[in-house]
Amino acid sequence: MNYKYLFTDFHTNIHHEQMEELSEWYEQAKEMLDFWPIAYYPYYVRKDKSGIRLEDIHSVEEVKEDWKKINDFVLEKNKENKNFPIFNGYEWQGACLDGDHNVFFKDQGPLVTPMRYQDLYNNLKDIEAIAIPHHLAYSLYNRGKNWNTHIEKFSPFAEIYSSHGSSESGDTDIEMSRHIHMGPRTGGTSVFDGLKMGHKIGIIASGDNHLVSAQYGHGFAGVLAEDNTKDKIWDALLKRRVYGMTKGRVKLFYEINENVMGSEFETNDEYLEHHISVETQNSIDRFIIYRNGIPNYTYNHSENWMEKELDGEITFKFKIEFGWGPDLKLYPDIKEKIWKGKLKTEGKVKSIEKCWTSRGQNIDKVNDSCYEFELTTRKTTQSGKWMGPSPVTTEGFVFEIEANINSKITLEIDNKIYVKTVRELLENTDLIVFLDEAKALAKERFNFDEYYRSDPFYQNAYKVRLMKAKPEISYKIDKKIKTKFDKDAFYLVKVYETDGSVSWSSPIWVNKK
Repeated sequence: MNYKYLFTDFHTNIHHEQMEELSEWYEQAKEMLDFWPIAYYPYYVRKDKSGIRLEDIHSVEEVKEDWKKINDFVLEKNKENKNFPIFNGYEWQGACLDGDHNVFFKDQGPLVTPMRYQDLYNNLKDIEAIAIPHHLAYSLYNRGKNWNTHIEKFSPFAEIYSSHGSSESGDTDIEMSRHIHMGPRTGGTSVFDGLKMGHKIGIIASGDNHLVSAQYGHGFAGVLAEDNTKDKIWDALLKRRVYGMTKGRVKLFYEINENVMGSEFETNDEYLEHHISVETQNSIDRFIIYRNGIPNYTYNHSENWMEKELDGEITFKFKIEFGWGPDLKLYPDIKEKIWKGKLKTEGKVKSIEKCWTSRGQNIDKVNDSCYEFELTTRKTTQSGKWMGPSPVTTEGFVFEIEANINSKITLEIDNKIYVKTVRELLENTDLIVFLDEAKALAKERFNFDEYYRSDPFYQNAYKVRLMKAKPEISYKIDKKIKTKFDKDAFYLVKVYETDGSVSWSSPIWVNKK
């Protein structure tokens, strides 16, 4: 069967204090996603009479009012725009003994907040609802996942990665170190722990974003659906046809003996045929097939493309990032910059991926070879300790272009022209530094324009990074691999990109006849 690749974020938490921004969140979600599950966050930090600050749930009246607004909003928008479905949902934490879960409804449902996961299920079992566990690998009974109380039909998949880090296992390669008050990560509660215990769960990634919907770099979920209607999306979720990625969009398809990810089947075959098809944002370094949580087969892709000679017409991707700029400690009033620009190619643009971390971004097509854009990059004083964004935020795009390797790419930024050949873009990463502007700013604010090293100017300069371009052979794989099969097992694929990005398929469970 042919499936559509749909991309979404199952973890955008809008708070009571942000309800007036719901329409803005929706517009941003439309820019970044194919459908949007809203995860209303009914919690806040209050100051106790003792003086200590505690996270608690808002009053029943406030939560009830917010929930009605969200339900009304979902009904209205789904009626207005059937091409961009949205689902209503909320975060449930209870007494923190079973792990945090995001609850989503196919249509409408009640917002209930019992203390235990079993009671949550009992309240919702007669409604089309699912509860997705997230940041699983924190400590048991302390916001980590309690696999002893897990109900598969209620929670068909789990969030392996978010802004918190990776909950793959207690000792995987991506840390969970961003939220010091919730860490460190441990064993026994992770996704792989649950799988090894025999639970049949699919895998997604999503942001755990509290400031903007669908923040690039914090994780996205992929869904293999027959189409983008609510019915077909919901069917895909229940059947675990889902996968996760840490950063940019990945088209990941994995099947065994023509049984797609999320499936369970039995066979008496001596060998299994794994089919892995991947298209990434960056180049692919390798992929690993895991059997029962242990690496079973590794394919190193880098050695198959890095030394390949390129010439003539080629298809490639390259990423442009905008941001950095004046340090808030020196220039506390300069918190954002508006960039206006244009990209032209002598070939044609095949696709564009938006790498946006905040609202206020725009890109418009002039023709097949030219796009105009306006971006707003922002600085932040937040440390990232509690629901804040990363200390450095950038905005940008990934352009996929078909052109001659000797042709030119022209980038116009704030009325300045920069020209690179495709061949030059393929050779290395490059940086455009607005040093003169940084020197002028230092002169204006401090009457200071000379120093024995560049730090005062370079470190406060806005910058544009042109990431090394990657040829199509580097970011696309379609392979079939045979492995020996002798006992019941679950299999999944983990894909590594050369920039450190990772994606995971949902498992496939194969039983011996």
